Amino acid sequence: MGMDENNVCLGDVFQIGRARIQVSQGRKPCWKLNHRFGIADMARRVQNSGRTGWYYRVLDAGDIAPDDELSLVERPHPNWTLARLISVIYHEKADRKALAELAELNALAPSWREMVEKRLTSGRLEDGLLRLVTPKTEN
Repeated sequence: MGMDENNVCLGDVFQIGRARIQVSQGRKPCWKLNHRFGIADMARRVQNSGRTGWYYRVLDAGDIAPDDELSLVERPHPNWTLARLISVIYHEKADRKALAELAELNALAPSWREMVEKRLTSGRLEDGLLRLVTPKTEN
């Protein structure tokens, strides 16, 4: 299907087998990528690339099989590709107009909505450093 952040939108609903799933948020790369690949800034590199991936929520549970085709059945927010979502969240963090629009999208995962609403009400950005930097271990 050739899916990536440029052609998948927040809220897209897919059918696979008897299940229906919906794109609910992008991924937030974390320090575990640094550890896995042995590269101190791998999580930051992935975040900066915009190729973070995404999560689905299950709308209708059902059996699926390895050869079932994933097919798009609904696109409620065609202006909100995951590339745009990731750009607003990680690069254009203070774009109040885009943040306000994003906060209104019913498909957005509750934790992301809360993050966006906090940015809008406080005008402050959350600290992503703890997520991106591998914690020091004590011996």
